[in-house]
Amino acid sequence: MIAVVTGVLAARDGETIVVQTEGGVGYEVTVPAGVAERLPAAGGRVSLHTELVVKEDGWALFGFDRAAERRIFQRLLGAGGFGPKLALALLSALGAERTIRSIRGRDLAALSSVAGIGRKKAERLVLELRDRFDDVALEPEIEPTAGSDEAVRALVGLGYPAGAAEDAVRAAIAGGSSEETPQLIRRALQRLAARGGT
Repeated sequence: MIAVVTGVLAARDGETIVVQTEGGVGYEVTVPAGVAERLPAAGGRVSLHTELVVKEDGWALFGFDRAAERRIFQRLLGAGGFGPKLALALLSALGAERTIRSIRGRDLAALSSVAGIGRKKAERLVLELRDRFDDVALEPEIEPTAGSDEAVRALVGLGYPAGAAEDAVRAAIAGGSSEETPQLIRRALQRLAARGGT
């Protein structure tokens, strides 16, 4: 099993990247949107926790910059009717922390807002996995201030995934940014742009 891939980010196309290892092998890895946002620009070094999914029509490698996120992906694959495409869509749309909070809190509206996951599938996900994330350590949630909530909503409105928006606002607050919404948005956008290499 390929558990970790470390090397240079050689290419990226949306959520598909190529990691060139020192041994000369280039691994094509699919990552959730939030991970893609946190990656360096092409040419930067990356180290990803990976999960190899073997199916009849081929093999696919999925990557995560945090071991906890890979565990969440693995648990999602264990739910009935959930393949890698739906698990990745869920992590891309909601982010790791919000995915767990939504499952634990039976937030069917959030879960069923993800493309490909209707209400019945969301209910099944909650039923099967609600108590299966106790060993996964989550990052602290953003303090629920009006400024942080508005900043996250604004970034999502600009097209950023919810998970990446929350990460960026959390980092802006941790970096000592003012909790006024315009300053938080500005700092969060700078972080997102730096991660995306733009």
